[in-house]
Amino acid sequence: MAGSADSFLQRVWYGDSWLRFLLAPLGWIYSAIIALRRALYAARLLPVKKLPVPVIVVGNLTVGGTGKTPLVLWLARQLAERSLKPGIVSRGYGGRVGDTPLAVMADSDPADVGDEAVLMARHHTGPVVVHPDRVKAAELAIARGAEVIVSDDGLQHLRLARDVEIAVVDGERLFGNGWLLPAGPLREPLSRLMQIDQLVIQCDDGDLPDMTGLLRDARCFQLLASAICRLDDADIRNIAEFSGTTMHAIAGIGNPGRFFRMLSAHGIDVIPHPLADHARIQQQDLEFDDDHEIVMTEKDAVKCRWLDTGRCWYVPVDVWLQNADAEYLLNDILRKIDEQATRRSVHG
Repeated sequence: MAGSADSFLQRVWYGDSWLRFLLAPLGWIYSAIIALRRALYAARLLPVKKLPVPVIVVGNLTVGGTGKTPLVLWLARQLAERSLKPGIVSRGYGGRVGDTPLAVMADSDPADVGDEAVLMARHHTGPVVVHPDRVKAAELAIARGAEVIVSDDGLQHLRLARDVEIAVVDGERLFGNGWLLPAGPLREPLSRLMQIDQLVIQCDDGDLPDMTGLLRDARCFQLLASAICRLDDADIRNIAEFSGTTMHAIAGIGNPGRFFRMLSAHGIDVIPHPLADHARIQQQDLEFDDDHEIVMTEKDAVKCRWLDTGRCWYVPVDVWLQNADAEYLLNDILRKIDEQATRRSVHG
């Protein structure tokens, strides 16, 4: 049922469906609510928590995947290479996080902490903490040694004061029909981009879409794949070895088509099996009436450790930016971190 609802909304948001007009009145109500909420935070009638360390929020204006989690990991790695100690916080979407924030380990159960959090803990050596209240999550990350907080999602979580905001955009789907929820995929009006510090766009071919206006200063990044791994990591190969083979491809991400096209670009004959974003994978999802191998995203792979996955592989991805874009993005972030550190010491 959840998958059917997700598929219906995708058609409304990214197609030319007239049904968006039926949902438009709900969008007007939603718009009024978020405008009032932002005004209350701006007037400090709702409390904003300033933490003792810099906070970088990586989020998006739309519902669904834009590549922000790989970008969060890339950014955390870049900060660590510059002798900072980043901690990652996330909502823990899809998990069962209660009143207490949870520290995530590589072997944590995705049913408890969410699939993206486990994925991040697999790659990040610093603290990864989940809780719907990012302030609580960040406070635990700081207690565990974090010197800078990187929030995976949270542009709309205004209780957490931030020093840098980065918005991530899907270069293929952009903002869909441009309407607010539920008539469109937007969580906030496009005018919100004017307040963002950095805008980065995931572009499959490395080139920015033909854009002007609010998006003219965006940086471009790609998600590249070179390896393909057994789910137990017992066998890691170059993905080129699978060129010319037929594989069942499973993707429970915001834009499954992007994953399928990436596999096809490596010469794999893909039998696609799209799932809803964050979908729970069960044994029957891995059973097919043939002998073809099965490949999935790494985010899906972390949910399959307890299943029979003898013929299953996953594809890790790496963020790639042109050197000029990476340098520009990092230098701007580091400059803002230094500025905020100076202000903290002055007002200390």
